[in-house]
Amino acid sequence: MSEFRRVSESKVHQGHVWHLASAEYEAPDGRRFQRDIVRSPGAVGVVPLVFDAEGNPSVVLVSQYRPPYEEVVIEIPAGMRDIEGEDTAEVARRELIEEAGLDAGQVDLLGEIYPSPGMTDSVTTIYLATQCSSVPTDRQGPEEDFMETLHIPLVDALTMIDRGEIRDAKTVAGLLMTDRRLRSSDGG
Repeated sequence: MSEFRRVSESKVHQGHVWHLASAEYEAPDGRRFQRDIVRSPGAVGVVPLVFDAEGNPSVVLVSQYRPPYEEVVIEIPAGMRDIEGEDTAEVARRELIEEAGLDAGQVDLLGEIYPSPGMTDSVTTIYLATQCSSVPTDRQGPEEDFMETLHIPLVDALTMIDRGEIRDAKTVAGLLMTDRRLRSSDGG
């Protein structure tokens, strides 16, 4: 079967982290079409998992204003891969400290997601952080300066997804992957 192929691409705008490209493609039947694409270095999200004295899992989320939506969004700590060559696990550790004031004793890969494949080549790598200890935050920018840290039982966070209170894609994926990981490690 024939494949799609990129014929050409030009940079339309260069931003601080992303750039906008206009690309021409050829379909398997020979038709040509154009698409605008946000080129991104990608991002990393991290689900901080903590346990209470009875062994019940909780997650640490952040609540911050997001200008594109003009609302406060509940999310896992996350950030752009804006330091060239930085390992994704290190980005996860750095973002966890910056946003939630937690230093992870261990980070494990949960998976990768394509947050918006119709408009960007961005890949979000999601980690699970455990054995966390408190450290000072190092928040960057006005949105983070006013963010709140939320400690929520995992079961309640999953219910918040069902009620539409948590809608951020990386957070939904990260929480569901965390729940699945816990269930598989418990044998259920």
